[in-house]
Amino acid sequence: SLKSYENTQNALDTNLNKRTKSIYTPLELQFIEMKKQYKDAVLCVECGYKYRFFGEDAEIAARELNIYCHLDHNFMTASIPSHRLFVHVRRLVAKGHKVGVIKQMETAALKAAGENKSSLFSRKLTALYTKSTLIGEDILFKQLDDSVDVEEVTRDVPDNYLLCCCENGENLRGRKTGDIVIGIMVIQPTTGEVIFDCFRDSASRSELESRVLRLQPVEIILPSRLSDQSEKLISSITS
Repeated sequence: SLKSYENTQNALDTNLNKRTKSIYTPLELQFIEMKKQYKDAVLCVECGYKYRFFGEDAEIAARELNIYCHLDHNFMTASIPSHRLFVHVRRLVAKGHKVGVIKQMETAALKAAGENKSSLFSRKLTALYTKSTLIGEDILFKQLDDSVDVEEVTRDVPDNYLLCCCENGENLRGRKTGDIVIGIMVIQPTTGEVIFDCFRDSASRSELESRVLRLQPVEIILPSRLSDQSEKLISSITS
């Protein structure tokens, strides 16, 4: 019927690389769907005994990790062995990238014994790492071997304070002059340390500046609406 034909054509268009006119593989389609959800992250995709990067992520990994990158079907790709994941995640994070780890949710043995043994492995994001959230099983040193210098790895990321701030202009006069009440919370996920403060600041934002410079956070989370004075100060510090 015409309807079933149109559905088939839509499916083919979805699975077709418009640039190369070739069909995406099931793994490539799976990666495309995951990348739509985590556009700003470099994704490490578990494939058997290695983790693979695809597309622009592969080019970034090749440049930052000094590994080989090549064209495979429709995407550039690069890979690292599973037991070296923790080293490369830390290095990518130290270079300023957000890194997502996508793992297989079923083992080869279980899949072979199941009814869907010929289908694609199910995968999902299990961790998302930034400089302030570099904590989890993927970056532990339990897998270190003699070829890795511990100091070289641990120097990559300093004290990883994450700072969040919000502000409140209590009245119209205060907003016009730039005076404002600011609240901050700082956490260090690796140690569980928490620091919080609330203070009144002038238009120069000297109080906010002193706290940010003293704490030296590696990441700052800002509200969707921020005063021009605060935004200008934080931009100047982070640049």
